[in-house]
Amino acid sequence: MQDKVQQQILGAFLIVLRPLARILLRFGIGFREFSEIAKTAFVAVASTDFGIRGRPTNISRVAVMTGLTRKEVKRIRDKISSGEEKLTVRTTPLCEVLHKWHAEKEFLDRSGRPAVLPFSGDDNSFTDLVRKFGGDIPPGAMRTELKRVGAIEEDERGNLRVIRRSVTPAGQHDNLVAALAHSAYPLLSTIAHNIHTDDNDDRWAQFTAFTQAVKSSDVPRVRRISFDRLVEATESFDDLFMAYESLNESDIETKDRNTIAVGVFYFEEATGKQDFTW
Repeated sequence: MQDKVQQQILGAFLIVLRPLARILLRFGIGFREFSEIAKTAFVAVASTDFGIRGRPTNISRVAVMTGLTRKEVKRIRDKISSGEEKLTVRTTPLCEVLHKWHAEKEFLDRSGRPAVLPFSGDDNSFTDLVRKFGGDIPPGAMRTELKRVGAIEEDERGNLRVIRRSVTPAGQHDNLVAALAHSAYPLLSTIAHNIHTDDNDDRWAQFTAFTQAVKSSDVPRVRRISFDRLVEATESFDDLFMAYESLNESDIETKDRNTIAVGVFYFEEATGKQDFTW
């Protein structure tokens, strides 16, 4: 029989799983496929995070911890070892070009902002930028696509200026994978870290502001203000991270490279549709 703490935790995870279920069902993924990746996650974490004296947890202990059979644990560990479950999240050439336009000194103006670039030229041009960071995409095609998504604008002389810092991946699948990897995963990892430490100096930032006092007529205005402020906050952190990228660019081969992410988000839910009570 589950104790009250476990029941409360499982109830909270039921809330988290509802939007995940909506996403999976929308993409035609049912419980059988989800169950397999859930088993994989449990086996992977039990194997690596709960070992003794730094060694991986043995199959028997993983089976006890997860409730899976030893045979099932071995099957899943073999699958993990083969690299079958590895996910690689790739940035798009459009995102990479925009990122480098904001980060590389040769493409910045004197104030440190993205410079207005001529389309052609060997150095400090849009063509130069795309050749260095756009993979095998022709500069003309890159210009057309960035204009289509509203990320750049072209003046009467053919010079190009950035008007958006980032673009959303074109396909829903790409957008979903990027959102889960770069937003949901860091947030849940922060929560997991914070519940395992009692040292306030070791806690990671995790804050949410919420209210239940906004009228329906005011929601669009609050949504717009929130969007503008979140963009401003995110871009300030992006500037900080790009400064470190430029500072450490010469040490690209070093193993001392840590991943850091800061996430901010906006959420709203109509009255009567809540999955839980705030």
